Amino acid sequence: MTVRPDNLMVQARTQVAIATLAIAKATLAMSMLLATAGSARPQAAAPALGIQEPAPQAAPASPAPAHEENPGLINEIGKLIDKLPSLKSPQETIEDLNTRAKDAAQGASDSLSRLTKSASMVSGRMICPASANGSPDCKLGADKLCQSKGYNEGKSLNTDSAETCSAKVLIPGRARKPDDCRTDNYVTGALCQ
Repeated sequence: MTVRPDNLMVQARTQVAIATLAIAKATLAMSMLLATAGSARPQAAAPALGIQEPAPQAAPASPAPAHEENPGLINEIGKLIDKLPSLKSPQETIEDLNTRAKDAAQGASDSLSRLTKSASMVSGRMICPASANGSPDCKLGADKLCQSKGYNEGKSLNTDSAETCSAKVLIPGRARKPDDCRTDNYVTGALCQ
């Protein structure tokens, strides 16, 4: 399986788009962090020189309120960006594609080698014996051909027929009779298992 250049361009564009979304996510998160940090920081008064004011009574420490969600467009976009899957680098993506292509090619190779091991085509010449109804049984002929080559059974691929006559036909001046010759069928090629 080959990787076409136009597919690589589409994949590269997809990776750039994902990277752009990640940058936008990081920028949005930083701006939100800076906005909340700027508003939450109390402004300390500049100390006057030489005059010290009494320290204000510290109120009992109350737990800081939990981060309230601010329902708004930016908050919703932030939630969507948080749900995005983690990004892979272009190198990792290409390595992943190469691994998947290699596995697919290996699987196809294994399938083809299994097919070639399970069946073989053989050639030879084996007669198709006559069946009970008088027609030639080439399945039995294919089985015999395959068994002669060391296989269990087979299916005929090629057949041939020939006319076989008795020696009486060769006698000069003798009239030929219908039972002097017969047509024999032969299996010449078989797919064996």
